[in-house]
Amino acid sequence: MTATNSVEIEFRGKRLTDFDLLRIARASGQEYEDDITAYLTSVQIHGSSAVGVVFGHTKKEPSGRYADGHLIRTSDILLARKEGRFWVITTINSRYVLATFRRDTGRQSFKEFQRLVGNRYPNI
Repeated sequence: MTATNSVEIEFRGKRLTDFDLLRIARASGQEYEDDITAYLTSVQIHGSSAVGVVFGHTKKEPSGRYADGHLIRTSDILLARKEGRFWVITTINSRYVLATFRRDTGRQSFKEFQRLVGNRYPNI
């Protein structure tokens, strides 16, 4: 009897809605204080990081990592600041524009994160 070790990998993605694409277009047309790494849609905060669907990631890899429509979980949020009409979060090596929040729970999770973090970070 032979033992077979296998790993099944499933890439999960999401089709961007017309609303998501409209918000991304508006967000990309705006100027920001520093370079933007990517735009996130359907964002929800889990712990101290953001989970969302990525678009326009500057570090997109040929393997499909960071490809448009893929789910991404950021590293810990160090700074969240409203720039113009959009929230921008800064992590250790990246800056993400939050184009849309996940329906029903996304905006609330962001507000809860802001409430919990309070004055630990100066611009949240």
